[in-house]
Amino acid sequence: MKQRHNPLHGLTLETIVTALVAHYGWDELAERIPIRCFSTDPSIISSLKFLRKTPWARDKVEGLYGFMLRDINRVAKRDD
Repeated sequence: MKQRHNPLHGLTLETIVTALVAHYGWDELAERIPIRCFSTDPSIISSLKFLRKTPWARDKVEGLYGFMLRDINRVAKRDD
């Protein structure tokens, strides 16, 4: 019950990164979170390796994912 309102609950880091890349693309993702694994020869695998070892970067990625979800929901409500 504690995780009921947590949008990250049950999601893997791979799912989050994949969704961000699908939504923003590597170039915009690298602009929003300026880390090398997004800007220089980006790949899901290299990004996951870096993010699993770097808590501050993972926090930024999770925060951007939350922002993306809120933005998508806001646009969907506006279009209804």
